[in-house]
Order: sequence, then structure tokens, then C-alpha cells
Amino acid sequence: MAYQHVKVERNGPITTIILNRPEVMNALHSEAHFELHEVFNDFSADPDQWVGIVTGAGDRAFSAGNDLKHQATGGKMGSPPSGFAGLTSRFDLTKPLIAAVNGIAMGGGFEIALACDLIIASDKAVFALPEPKVGLAALAGGLHRLPRQIGLKRAMGMILTARRVSAEEGAALGFVNEVAPHDELMAVANRWAQMICECSPMSIRASKQAIQMGLEQTLEEAIGGQFKYPAVAQLFKSADFVEGPMAFAQKRAPNWTGK
Repeated sequence: MAYQHVKVERNGPITTIILNRPEVMNALHSEAHFELHEVFNDFSADPDQWVGIVTGAGDRAFSAGNDLKHQATGGKMGSPPSGFAGLTSRFDLTKPLIAAVNGIAMGGGFEIALACDLIIASDKAVFALPEPKVGLAALAGGLHRLPRQIGLKRAMGMILTARRVSAEEGAALGFVNEVAPHDELMAVANRWAQMICECSPMSIRASKQAIQMGLEQTLEEAIGGQFKYPAVAQLFKSADFVEGPMAFAQKRAPNWTGK
């Protein structure tokens, strides 16, 4: 399917999703949100796609967040049930997502990155939740994900000041997994994706879901209830569950099918 505001590229089991509004620093409006909703639906449903990479078109921005000029001039507003960028309120995606942050990640752009499982940042990347400076609030998950990911006091230090944070400081705070030279960003993001693809897709999905659901429970509840999680139950019924130990016993690389 052709999209106006998003590009989708596939390389083997890796899907790259490119926010494609570089003329407005990849800020998103209603049409873009609904396109991304369909893109992530397709990625989730495709059994041959195992890992997603989300990045922005051009060299300046990952995403500047909400398209405020579009909003201020009376442009159509609204987003799908899956939230900002079709992602921030999507809680049933068990496939891993990597944010390859190639520049500015402000407001909703930062919230997109926080909704991904890993953040690989260009050394030119800048992160912030600046909504209070324009009379808004980071209600697409930023106010909730950032404290969970880096701790309350560190998150408050960013949120209550709306200050900008470099890629290096993001790594020190704990929300950036790796800082890459700008020109090597996609190569580094793809290296992470390839490392994930060396693992069983069924195991990865079970692990992601167990972490996400377990964090909402006590430790005792999480350990006792994890075998009832859908992705964990699917793992035990999968061909990968048989293939992994078989390949280990035969001293060969496993042939994962993700089924």
C-alpha cells in the first residue's frame, strides 16, 4: 500500500518505518496518525516481519511531535485508538520496535521513541517534552513512560523544566541504549535488529509480553501468572520451542520460523 506521510521498507524479517514529513520536521497530524495505525497493524499481523525500526526522513528530525501549525490553522485533529503515531496507546504489540532517533525528538516525537523497546540515538539527537512551554502536556504516554523508564526524580527534572537532553545525557539517564555517529545510525540500529533476529521470534515476543504485563503486577503475581500470557502460551506450542533445543543438541544454528 502507498502512503503519503509514511515510508515502509522491508529487508528480510526487518521492517523500517520512516516518518515522512521532513518539510515540518516529521511533525504529525491526523492523517499521519491514521496511516501509521495501518502500518503498525500490518507489521503486527505479518508473520514474516519480526523486528521494526522507526526513524524519521531527512537529517534534522526524528519527529518534532504534534503539528502545531496544522492545529493552529484549524486543521483536522484526531488520532486512532492506538494513539499518537498509531503507537503510543498500542499495548498488544509483542514484536520489538527500535527507535532510530536521527535528530530532534520533541514532545510526541519523544513519546514515539519511548513507546519503542530500544532507542538508538544519533550523536546529533535531542530529546525533550516541551509541551508546558506551549500550554500543553505530554499526554501521549510521556508523563507515564519516562518515570517508569528512568525513575521519578530524573523524569521530573526533564518534565517540569521542559529542558532539552542530548543523546549522551539520554544514555546516562538510561532511556538511550546506544549513541551512534550520525552517519552510522541506521547501520547501528540494523545491527541491533539483526541481533534480535538471531533469537527465536516466539521467544522474543513471549519475553516482551512477560515484561510488559509483569511490570503491572507484583513480582509474585508476575512469576505465578506468566504462563497464562498469550505469547508465552504460544511459545510452548511453537515449532521454535522444538527447534531451539534440537539445534543446540545438533551443534548447528537454529532455523527459526517464528511459528
